Amino acid sequence: MSIKAVLFDLDDTLLWDERSVKEAFEAACAYAAERTGTDPAKLEEETRKAARALYESFDTFAFTQMIGINPFEGLWARFSEGEQPEFRRLAELAPGYRAEAWTRGLKACGVDDPALGRELGERFAAERRNRPHVYEETFEVLDQLKGRFKLLLLTNGSPDLQKEKIASVPQLAGYFDHIVISGEFGEGKPSVRIFAHAAERLGIRAEEGIMVGDKLTTDILGSSRFGMKNVWINRRRLPLSGDVKPDYEISNLRELLEIPGLAAYA
Repeated sequence: MSIKAVLFDLDDTLLWDERSVKEAFEAACAYAAERTGTDPAKLEEETRKAARALYESFDTFAFTQMIGINPFEGLWARFSEGEQPEFRRLAELAPGYRAEAWTRGLKACGVDDPALGRELGERFAAERRNRPHVYEETFEVLDQLKGRFKLLLLTNGSPDLQKEKIASVPQLAGYFDHIVISGEFGEGKPSVRIFAHAAERLGIRAEEGIMVGDKLTTDILGSSRFGMKNVWINRRRLPLSGDVKPDYEISNLRELLEIPGLAAYA
C-alpha cells in the first residue's frame, strides 16, 4: 500500500519549542539576576521544579495530561479557547500559577518577593511569545513533500496556544491540508480516536499514512496502535528504550526523504 499522506507533530518536530522555552527562561532569569543577584541557572532550575509541582497539584492535571499540555506551556498560555469547562478553569488558574511558580523559584534562591514573582511570570510569557524558532530544514522538507502527499498537522495542546505558535511562523499553515489540535478534538495523542479522526479528514486508511513526531509516548505509540507507520525524529540521538518501537528513526527531517515511499524522485 503506497503512502498518500504525511502527518506531522508540531512542537520539537517542525518548531523548536524546547529552544524557545529555554531562551525565555534564560531571559527572565537574567533580568531577575540583575534585580536580586540570584544565580540565573539556579533560579531556572527551581522555577521549573516549582512549576511542575504546582501544575500537578491542580484539579485540571488529569485533563491537561489527556489533552497534552505541559507545565511550561501553562506558564504562557491564556487558555482562551476550547469547549471543555476545564479550559475555563485553566484560564482562571493561569495568572496565579505563573506568579506562584516564579515566587517559589525566587524563594528557593533566598529571595522572598511575590511582586517580583508576578513580574517574572508575565515577563517569561512575553519572552516566550517573542521567540518562535523553526528548525532550519523544516521548510526545505515541507517543500519536497507538498504536492506529492497530503499533509496534516496533528498537535497536542490548548487550541489558542497551538494556533498562536502556528501563526508566529506565518508561512507554516499553508503547507497543510488540515490542522488537528487535541484541545479542539477533545482527546490528545496517543488516543487512537484522534488518529482515526485525522485519517478521516485526509480520506485515507491507516496504512496509507505515516506519522512523524519526536515523542515515543504520543506520536509513535498512538500511530502504532492505530495501525499507521511512523517515524521517530530523535534529534538528540537518545537510546531507544521501553516497549514503544518506531518503524523508522531519523535525527534530522531531511532523512525523512530517504524513507521508502517518501523518497524524493531521482
